[in-house]
Amino acid sequence: MDDVPTQVCVVGGGPAGLTLAVELARRSVPVVVVEASRHFNRSFRGESVSPDSVWLLDRLGLLDRLDGEYVQMHYMRIQDSGHTVFAADFERFRYPHPFPVELPQPALLSALAETGAAHPGFTLLQGATAIGLLRDDDGTVTGVRVRTAEGEREIRATLTVAADGRFSKVREMSGLAYRTLPLERDVIWLKLPFPYGDWDDRTYRVRIRGDQHGLFIPTRPDSVRVGFNIPKGGLKEMRAQGLPRLYERLDALAPELSGAVREQVRSWSDTSMLDIFTTVVPRWSAPGIVLVGDAAHTLTPILGQGVNHAIIDAVTLAPLVADALDSGPVALNAATDAFQRAREASVARSRALQLRQERLFTLHGRVGGAWRRTLYRSLNRSELLTRRVLAGAYFQLQEPGERVAKVQDAAR
Repeated sequence: MDDVPTQVCVVGGGPAGLTLAVELARRSVPVVVVEASRHFNRSFRGESVSPDSVWLLDRLGLLDRLDGEYVQMHYMRIQDSGHTVFAADFERFRYPHPFPVELPQPALLSALAETGAAHPGFTLLQGATAIGLLRDDDGTVTGVRVRTAEGEREIRATLTVAADGRFSKVREMSGLAYRTLPLERDVIWLKLPFPYGDWDDRTYRVRIRGDQHGLFIPTRPDSVRVGFNIPKGGLKEMRAQGLPRLYERLDALAPELSGAVREQVRSWSDTSMLDIFTTVVPRWSAPGIVLVGDAAHTLTPILGQGVNHAIIDAVTLAPLVADALDSGPVALNAATDAFQRAREASVARSRALQLRQERLFTLHGRVGGAWRRTLYRSLNRSELLTRRVLAGAYFQLQEPGERVAKVQDAAR
């Protein structure tokens, strides 16, 4: 069993973990990233990057490296029962980066890994699974025990970071309390060729019909990601009904894709199911360990907030940790507490916005559907209200014109 010493061990090589590791390595902090997968070829993972995170990627010098890998989204359109009830134009937002982008995770993660590898203190250990936390006599976490193809290793660290996602095993091992709030739907994802003759590739589309809804997201290079709701835990029943039931669901929401779905989706293995829930963790840290990203605050897919908050978490935490590591455990505990204080209000706002939208999706019947359409149309008629709602999701950091990143100022 090899003993690998470092200052920070990050478990999870997703957007939160790799962004944090890069930011620490840039500050000359030795960091080891432990990632279970041997590659970054992740399908149906978060590809939607909010404008604030696009802005941060630009400030971090990564956006130029990713040029050609992403597509900007200029519009959002919501149709209910065949009628457009809401339309947003991101070109109207006067921010340094007003557009959300669709960026495949393999491209983002590869760019982050390459950037990190340029720093001598950065180590990415792929094909390694965390199987236990190391602790000293008083219970302080002192690192992670991992399993690799070559055997077990111990990564000893001053700080261990759980960045291993919505089903975080490290969160479980830490003993930190949390509660999971299941929502009323799950989502089936699939990918189809983009219907260029009918749609432009710069628009987010939401289609609603009764209590059914679908998300249609342009994806590089020439696809559309489709996500549609099923009742919570309803995948087994839908599979029992067969693929024709899936085709019918999509026919009702987007008849333009009827031919493509029958050509491309020939088995259930061509789809992926996302269990929709949100997780609330009252305390994100304990001596020697801190949670970030989905491990600290699982969100729903609405408005692509998962990747956004993961990146902001990383950029917030890195300077706090870098300043505290050499000052002892009291300073490090204070830094992780400051991280949570700086971030939890923003996460709570995004969660509240998502839960309101989740409730709108569940409305059905004559009265419920009419109420939902009335709300969307009222929002659509007020440009001020539209800006306020979308700014709460997309523009929590940016202001018109460049300025120092408020997120790091707030953390300090």
